[in-house]
Amino acid sequence: MASHHKIGHLCEKWALIALMLKGYLPVGMNVITGRGTGAGEIDLIVRRGKTLVFVEVKKRSTYTKGVDAITIENQMRVARASAAYLKRYPIYQKWRIRYDAVICRPWRWPVHIKDAWRIM
Repeated sequence: MASHHKIGHLCEKWALIALMLKGYLPVGMNVITGRGTGAGEIDLIVRRGKTLVFVEVKKRSTYTKGVDAITIENQMRVARASAAYLKRYPIYQKWRIRYDAVICRPWRWPVHIKDAWRIM
């Protein structure tokens, strides 16, 4: 049986494929940013036009459990990571930034949630 870690990476690959079929271009996958800041990893970074999208991927048994897994703490971690990424790659600083989520469920196509949260 595959480990949860391997299943999670498979889910991230499916999420990327689903986004690419919608016209998004991959920028990064499992991007580590801000070591020592608690920022951690960004599951996916994609772009479409002049919009850079930081994507949190959740694998859960139901859509509701996937949405519930994107907590405020999780959102803030992704925000810290995205800030570190933008500092490292200033070319994107003038682009529109968005935070999306993709929920993966067993035997279902991934669900893309555009603008899943906003950072004020």
